Amino acid sequence: MIGIVGIVIIFAMVFGGYLLAGGKLAIIIKSLPYEMMMIGGAAVGAFVISNDVPAIKHTLKDIGKVFKGPTWKPEDYRDLLCLMFELIRIARQNPLDLETHIEAPGDSPVFGRYPKIAADHEAVDLICDTLRAAGMNYDDPHQVEEVLEKRLEAHMHHSMHSSHALQTVADGLPALGIVAAVLGVIKTMGSIDQPPEVLGKMIGGALVGTFLGVFLAYGLVGPFAVKLKAAVEEDAHFYNLIREVLVANLHNHPPTICIEVGRQNTPGSRRPSFSDLEEALKASKREAA
Repeated sequence: MIGIVGIVIIFAMVFGGYLLAGGKLAIIIKSLPYEMMMIGGAAVGAFVISNDVPAIKHTLKDIGKVFKGPTWKPEDYRDLLCLMFELIRIARQNPLDLETHIEAPGDSPVFGRYPKIAADHEAVDLICDTLRAAGMNYDDPHQVEEVLEKRLEAHMHHSMHSSHALQTVADGLPALGIVAAVLGVIKTMGSIDQPPEVLGKMIGGALVGTFLGVFLAYGLVGPFAVKLKAAVEEDAHFYNLIREVLVANLHNHPPTICIEVGRQNTPGSRRPSFSDLEEALKASKREAA
C-alpha cells in the first residue's frame, strides 16, 4: 500500500508543480505514446536480451514485493520458531520419528500446521537437509555451519537478481530518453522550414523523451529496484533464523535454548516477545498431543 502512496506523491508533485508553474500538458500528452513506445519498448527489449526466461518470470513475480513488502511477516517468524521447536524436540526424543517428517515434509503433520512455511521450498529444504545431516553424526558442527552459510549466500545472490535487473534498466533509461530526444530533433530538422510556433512544439515534443527517460529511471524503476532489494534483505533474516536455530541444535543446546537463540537473532520489528512465543509453543504442544 505504501508503494502506491509513493507513486501518487511522485506524479502529483512532478506534474502538479509543472502545471502550477504554467506548463501545459497538451504537448506531453500528444508526444507521450510515441516516446513511451520508443523508450519503454527499448527498455523492455534490453531487459529481455539481458535475462533468460526464468529470470524474467522471477523479476515480474518479485515486482509484487514493491507493494506487498517482504514475504515473511512477524507471525511467520513466530510460526517458524514453533516449527523448529517441534522438530528438534522430536529429534531428541526419537530420531526415527524425525525421518518421517524430513523425508516427506509434504505429508508431515508438523509441517502441515504451518502451510505458508511448508509452501516455501527453500525453507523446507534448508530445514530437512540440515536435520538429515545432523543425523549423520557430524563430528564438527562448524562444518555444517559453513555449508549453511554458503547455501544462504547462494540463495541471497539468486534472490537479488530481480533487483539488479531492474536497477540495470533504470541505469539505461536516461540514455534511452536521449535517444528518443535525438530522434525528435532529427524529425524537427526535417521540418526546419516551418514557422517558429510549429518548430517550438516539435522541439518540446522531442524533449519529452529526455524527461520521460529520466523520470522513469529516478522516479519509478530505480525506487522499485531499491524497494525490492530491501524486501529481499528483510526476507533473508527468515532463512538466517533457520540457520541460527539449527546450528544451536548441532551444539546440543536444549530445544528451548535453541529457540531462544533464534528469537534473539530475529530483527526487532519481526521478533515475537518471550511471552507470545511461550504461548505459541504451548499451543503447538497441545496440537501435537
